[in-house]
Amino acid sequence: MGERSGWTRRGFLSARGLGAMSGGLLGELVSDTSFSFLSENRTVLQLSMARRAMGCEFSVQLPAACPDGLNAGEAALDEIEEMERLLTVYADDSDAAYLNRHAAARPVRTDGRFFALLARSVELHRLTEGAFDVATHALLTAWGFFKGPRRVPDEPQRRAALACSGMRFVELAPADRTVRYLAEGVGINFGSIGKGYGIDRAIARLRDRGGLESILLQGGLSSVRAVGSPGRDGQGWRVGLQDPTDRRRRLATVRLIDRAMGTSGIDQQSFEVGGRRFGHILDPRTGWPVEPLASASAVAADAATADALATAFFVMGLDKTRIFCQNHPDIGALLVLRPDDRLAGEAERRGGLERRSVTRPQVVTFNLSARDVKFEPADAGRCRPM
Repeated sequence: MGERSGWTRRGFLSARGLGAMSGGLLGELVSDTSFSFLSENRTVLQLSMARRAMGCEFSVQLPAACPDGLNAGEAALDEIEEMERLLTVYADDSDAAYLNRHAAARPVRTDGRFFALLARSVELHRLTEGAFDVATHALLTAWGFFKGPRRVPDEPQRRAALACSGMRFVELAPADRTVRYLAEGVGINFGSIGKGYGIDRAIARLRDRGGLESILLQGGLSSVRAVGSPGRDGQGWRVGLQDPTDRRRRLATVRLIDRAMGTSGIDQQSFEVGGRRFGHILDPRTGWPVEPLASASAVAADAATADALATAFFVMGLDKTRIFCQNHPDIGALLVLRPDDRLAGEAERRGGLERRSVTRPQVVTFNLSARDVKFEPADAGRCRPM
């Protein structure tokens, strides 16, 4: 399938020296003396394979000594392509497109994997009090973030789109896996969770083969899930968080072991009208773009959850994300504040803030220890996680 710009909602991850990615803002896979890759000293050899899907490049990394590694990697990437065929709204023959055309008229029976993702989306919508919502296709279309052109809808257009957006219009019947829309014009768009779910499905497929204790699967420049550690030291995979205001700089590195990380921001998808910038991440409750932060990252057990919560945290902003993480200690967050954000001083007084110089954004972390996150430069400040 060709590139579909609607999937590239974020741009944050890259893998250095592994032949898969370049550039991005969940920055790089990082090497140090105890954690070396192909490009460094070859003490830990990794088999890396990549393929384009969902409008971006996915890469899978396995131990070079993995039996039948090439076939295993191909199987993982096949799974991601299959998820695209189910979830994309950019192809008329996908399950998502079919559902959007017919579910307002009658209940539509869905694929089990599709239904599972939609059910998880309902749960995440509830957990985030509506900050995460996949039933926003009408709003994305009104703003031109689906197939363009990008524009600011007039007030009647925005209200009309908002009137047929939201999970309140989506009815699920688990007994027969059917979905019904309760209003005309309702549509789902999995752009804020689809990559992560594809990664999770691919990881499950690899684990079904057995014998794999170290896996890293990356989707575009925004989503990554790590299994085990590439070295015997058990230090895990280290992923860099780049500066959204200057992509040449890295703000921090995050250590991942059996966890996933997703990052949301609007640096790659925004437009200006009358000197005002509008980003593609919409508050589904108001129908307006939000940009309270420079970027938001979530760390969770699976990539779908990390992706969804990264978007939700971006919508929720600093204070509500702090409360969410207090209530969910298994979820980690890294919020990059805008350099001119007046909330920065308030956040520092509350704690959880990594203090930086005036030329660098400030980073707030929740439920992540100093062992999980290392800031750069090392003397930039101290991390006081909530």
